Amino acid sequence: MKLLTKNLTMAAMVLLFSALFSSAQAQDWPNLKRYQEENAKLVAPAAGETRVVFMGNSITEGWKNSSPEFFSSNPYICRGISGQTTPQMLIRFHQDVVALKPTVVVMLCGINDIAGNTGPSTLEMIEDNIAAMAEIAKANKIRVVLSSVLPAFAFPWKPGMEPANKVIELNKWIKAYAEAHKLTYVDYFTAMKDERNGLSKELAGDGIHPTKAGYAIMEPLVKEAIAKALKQKIK
Repeated sequence: MKLLTKNLTMAAMVLLFSALFSSAQAQDWPNLKRYQEENAKLVAPAAGETRVVFMGNSITEGWKNSSPEFFSSNPYICRGISGQTTPQMLIRFHQDVVALKPTVVVMLCGINDIAGNTGPSTLEMIEDNIAAMAEIAKANKIRVVLSSVLPAFAFPWKPGMEPANKVIELNKWIKAYAEAHKLTYVDYFTAMKDERNGLSKELAGDGIHPTKAGYAIMEPLVKEAIAKALKQKIK
């Protein structure tokens, strides 16, 4: 009887800690706290500074970790958060992009939605969130660079999902949306895809997150896209 009581007590404690952890996550689902302190320390852009904010997920966050000099030697600010989906980014878009007063925002997002990181998501749902962020940026006189989703043949954390065709379809929409709304589109997909419409191990060890060689392909492409965006007039 004592052993049963002890086991029940331990099980109750496990459930309690699990509930507390889930509750803490639920209280900051979009992870607004991640960059709050850094944002508060950031001064307004200097006169003539063309500040660029990179909004995204682990691919963007990992970019700064892999190539810190790419950000430090340019007026680039990284606001990527690992694992994030477009609804989470949409919630923090004002705090982590608009409030920083950039001239340009580079958006690279959608792969975690396809993976279902925060629940099932249709392509239309992803598209709506991307469009909403682009509209917020334009309303605040921020030029927009929409990035293609990187090639993905399989998710190491969710086997069997076969995302390649969904990535292709989403990229078709992103490109068409950019053209229709006079935004800049940067095509990483075409430059990086292999014969499976995925990423080779040289460009991404796990098939999703770029290596330094992968980012080396992306960097000149995005710099060219930023330069193009800067030439666009803001209405």
